[in-house]
Amino acid sequence: MADENTNGSGQGDGAQAGAANGGGAAPQLSVLTQYVKDLSFESPGAPLSLRPRETAPAININVNVQANPMGETDYDVTLVLTAKAEQEEQVLFNVELVYGGVFRIVGFPQEHVLPALFVECPRLLFPFARQVVAEATRNGGFPPLMIDPIDFLQMFRKRMAEEQAKAQVQAPS
Repeated sequence: MADENTNGSGQGDGAQAGAANGGGAAPQLSVLTQYVKDLSFESPGAPLSLRPRETAPAININVNVQANPMGETDYDVTLVLTAKAEQEEQVLFNVELVYGGVFRIVGFPQEHVLPALFVECPRLLFPFARQVVAEATRNGGFPPLMIDPIDFLQMFRKRMAEEQAKAQVQAPS
C-alpha cells in the first residue's frame, strides 16, 4: 500500500507548512479562465506582400499589461501584444492581440499582489498569447511570428520607476 502524505483534509504536507509559517492559508495564484478579448490581423498589401523577399522585414513588437480587480480576490489581467512588419515603408502585416485571464489571488501579502498581477500572471498568459499571434501570422500567409520570451519583471520594475518619478514631479514642494 502506498504512503500518502495528507493532513486529513486531502491536502499534502505543503499546505500544512504554509499555514504554519504565516498563520493562515498558503498563498495561491489560480487561473480561473483565459480568453481572447480582441484579435486583429491586417495584411493591406496582400497578395503582393506575400511574395518571397531577399531580406527580412523590420518587425516592431509592443507589449503592455493591464490588471483590473473583479472582486476581493479575483483580477482580470490582459496582455496586449502588437506586431507590425514593414519593408521599404510598406506594411506587410499588422497583428494586435488582447489576451486575458481571470486570476484568483489568495493569501498574498499586500505588497506582493502587484508583482503577482504584473509579473506572474502575464508570464502564465504569454505562451498562449504567443501561439495565437504565431497562428494568426501563419494563417495570414506569412511565416509564424514567434515572439521571444518577455522579461515581465523588468517591465514591472521600469513601470514602477516611471510611476515613482512621475509622483515625485507631481508632489508639491
